[in-house]
Amino acid sequence: MKNNFSYLILFLCAVNFLFVACAKQQKHTIKKTATVNEVVKNLKISADRTGLYLSKLKGKNAAIVANQTSVLSILQRAEVAPNVMGSKLVQHHLVDYLHTYNNINIKKVFAPEHGFRGKADAGETVVDGIDKKTQLPIISLYGKNKKPSSEQLKNIDVVVFDIQDVGARFYTYISSLHYVMEACAEQGIEVILLDRPNPNGHYIDGSVLETAHKSFVGMHPVPVVYGMTIGEYGQMINGEKWLKNGIQCDLTVIPLENYTHSTQYNLPIKPSPNLPNDKSINLYPSLCFFEGTNVSVGRGTEKQFQIVGSPLFSLKNDFSFTPNPNFGSKYPKHKNKACFGYNLTENEHLNALNLNWLLTFYKDYSSFKNAQGYPYKESFFNAFFTKLAGTEKLQQQIKQGFTEEEIKATWKNDLDNFKVIRAKYLIYK
Repeated sequence: MKNNFSYLILFLCAVNFLFVACAKQQKHTIKKTATVNEVVKNLKISADRTGLYLSKLKGKNAAIVANQTSVLSILQRAEVAPNVMGSKLVQHHLVDYLHTYNNINIKKVFAPEHGFRGKADAGETVVDGIDKKTQLPIISLYGKNKKPSSEQLKNIDVVVFDIQDVGARFYTYISSLHYVMEACAEQGIEVILLDRPNPNGHYIDGSVLETAHKSFVGMHPVPVVYGMTIGEYGQMINGEKWLKNGIQCDLTVIPLENYTHSTQYNLPIKPSPNLPNDKSINLYPSLCFFEGTNVSVGRGTEKQFQIVGSPLFSLKNDFSFTPNPNFGSKYPKHKNKACFGYNLTENEHLNALNLNWLLTFYKDYSSFKNAQGYPYKESFFNAFFTKLAGTEKLQQQIKQGFTEEEIKATWKNDLDNFKVIRAKYLIYK
């Protein structure tokens, strides 16, 4: 009996030891997971903060500027297990949520480049139409009509703008924002901007646009990477009086919760057909310069803005790709031709613009001559390059053999001046 009791005590001690060990391990695992997901868990996008804007829309005729990224997650009653009801986060498109669940009187939807559902190629004209799901009229803001007309805004009381930006000057959603704000200012209509994180908001870099080179891929005197959310950027457009004739818009920015410019944010939905993942978004500000050259950035492949190459690249290394028409690029550069270059899918996360890839390709082109004996470098750049750069100086510096460090040194004064302006409109640290 005594021996049995001793065995029982030893057994219970062993069980207790295992329980404590497992508990410690579980506690450590939970803590580790919480650390990994801390930013995502605490960050709340503005669209999710419905209590800050729904009341502003009740009883008003509204228009929405939106695309496929305009989604929100709402905690609502739902089946969490077979025959078990509970609450879970349910994702809705903003237009569907306002129109179907809240009876907001939406009169129309304005669609930017790539369209309302995000299916149009870069540069492809977006046409007017009817949304199949809601039967709402869709008005294109990409093509001939980039600015809502007074007729299109007739009887509209408020415009809601909710589009995911990527923080590069030549990404056209901020140009659409400019024209929406300008049109609404002219008609005395309020704009409510639902802010979203900037995945490239952690740095500021690039040449500042010169007004002589203003276009839809660059409308304001800001650097290529400006380090602001689209809400902060809207406040800057207003405050600096960049709208026509210096008018100002009745703008309300619904802020993000628990966000800083150093917050890492992974986009849940690709912002356009040729930015398929976080790597492409991080590389985009550096690689988009190639759109103004004879080098492919991977359009017509599944690794858009993650690979660069050209049929003429002399370093015929192990990496090559062949562009073919696909979703997002019906007519890719160097269609059906093998392009040699670099695979950047494993490149480290950028905290500054990288110009060395551009300089390498230009130098390589300089060594080739065509059938007439002229250097291929003369056909390296096209007219689009200056629009992307926002200045003629960058192309001149590359042709003159400037290094990346020498080029960036010429940007410093303009960047310092911009940072002073930027500081006036920041909502987040």
